[in-house]
Amino acid sequence: MTAPIRVLVWGENHHEKHDPIPQRIYPDTMHGTIAAGVRRLLGDDVVVETATFDDDEHGLTEERLADTDVLIWWGHMRHDDVADAVVERVHRHVLSGMGLLVLHSAHFSKIFIRLMGTTCTLRWRQGTDRELVWTIAPTHPIAEGVAQPIVLPAQEMYGEFFDVPNPDDLVFVSGFSGGEVFRSGMTFSRGHGRIFYFSPGDQDYPVYHDANIQRVIANAVRWAHQSRPRVAPRIGMYHEGDFDTPREWDGSPL
Repeated sequence: MTAPIRVLVWGENHHEKHDPIPQRIYPDTMHGTIAAGVRRLLGDDVVVETATFDDDEHGLTEERLADTDVLIWWGHMRHDDVADAVVERVHRHVLSGMGLLVLHSAHFSKIFIRLMGTTCTLRWRQGTDRELVWTIAPTHPIAEGVAQPIVLPAQEMYGEFFDVPNPDDLVFVSGFSGGEVFRSGMTFSRGHGRIFYFSPGDQDYPVYHDANIQRVIANAVRWAHQSRPRVAPRIGMYHEGDFDTPREWDGSPL
């Protein structure tokens, strides 16, 4: 019997504590709503837990990450307050094969910027834009069963230029009522880990209640999960060997 995918949904949980609009839209919190959607769509194939910024070590201890197959990350207001040691830990686990889903404004999270190696800046407008999320890679597993297009009647606008490296796959592109376009769904690989960035999901709109958005996230969980054993390469310079052969660098000239 195949073991279930172990999913951890990480939420900053700031707006749900302080802002009346997200409190009304997401009475079960954004991370709770995302987790419920994954559970509903993937059923017994997953075990889904949640963690938040205010948990000890942000809920991202070494033991918990070692027991996580796919980490889903939503953040907005407190990117800079996430402890560097925790970012380092998550980074190591992604390189070792843990999947990572980065949602909406988590494009500015420390972990995404580190993995991308760029500024991850973009254009944005806080308004009431209609967003059409177009599938441009219809055979990609993340796009399976998703409406063409996904129609979001109200959403924050994210627009180009989005300063990220060229993706492995461009799955979704969004168009907004103001005329802007945005690469809204992209995959990347870093080390042994699979990463998916998906932009819809501002805290002031009920985006994570949308059935198609939930489907994209559930599909991405399956795609990001890898059943083979986690590889843990040490990060450093090697005289010889390959990616799977840990060998400490002693600091001598190569």
